[in-house]
Amino acid sequence: MLKKALFAATALFALAGATNAADLKEFRIGILGGENETDRLRNYACLADHLKQEFGFEKVSLFPAADYDGVIQGLLGGTLDFAELGASGYASVYLKDPKAVTPILTTQQKDGSTGYHSIGLALKSSGIKTIKDAKGKKLGYADPDSTSGYLVPLTQIPKDTGMPNDKFFASTQFNGGHENNLLAAYDGKVDVAVDDSSGIGDFKDGYTSGTFRKEVDKGAVDPNKLVEVWRSPLIPNGPLVVRNGLGEEWQTKLAAFFTALPEKDHKCFSAVEGGDYKGYAPVKHDFYNAIVEVRKAAIGG
Repeated sequence: MLKKALFAATALFALAGATNAADLKEFRIGILGGENETDRLRNYACLADHLKQEFGFEKVSLFPAADYDGVIQGLLGGTLDFAELGASGYASVYLKDPKAVTPILTTQQKDGSTGYHSIGLALKSSGIKTIKDAKGKKLGYADPDSTSGYLVPLTQIPKDTGMPNDKFFASTQFNGGHENNLLAAYDGKVDVAVDDSSGIGDFKDGYTSGTFRKEVDKGAVDPNKLVEVWRSPLIPNGPLVVRNGLGEEWQTKLAAFFTALPEKDHKCFSAVEGGDYKGYAPVKHDFYNAIVEVRKAAIGG
């Protein structure tokens, strides 16, 4: 009897710790930094409308953080319910609190893959054709919690140059996110900028997705003036994560909602994701084990 009572109490406690679907009046979404706030809010507005209609939320609040860490801290502190993170950002959350969030889905490229690349872009006029030509030049990073804009170039470029980045380049600097980083290279403030890209499709279009594609679509950069000088191995696409305090019911409901979104409203899906993707695919923590270990070894939590 005592054993049964303990099990019953445990089950009751677990239920009490989760948010009942009917009780969730406001849904709070964190949006990573790296693109100007106006564009981020505009791109997510349709998603907020769909969520209200689907779940009857009284309010869907969008929080465009100034940097990646703003979203990471919001998820850890319980002030955000949902976000789409990069793989390194997710690793940061996991290393600080393995029980904070659960990854439910990731994006799927047009070719069916669930990975992308970090690419190095330089002005064609610079004469830099490969990353080895950039010795003694300036390298631009995006954000300390970015996978393609910091962690991967930090650990993978040295495999091509034979030297740590702080030794090979004259200087390295963070430029406040992916958009600012690419524009820094385009404006000649750095010689090479590392950014996220599907790496598939046509270079003249900015490939099919990623920051380069967004900037080409907005007319902010002319791809004819740029050249790709470096490309990383395939990186796991970042996850859509749900705060564990919401409970498994919401993880299931949100996974179903987002899986259906590309077909229900492809324009909205493309606006949120910033490019031409096939859709979403289920994902679990194990998909990010390698990134967690690389981050832990290279820069910690």
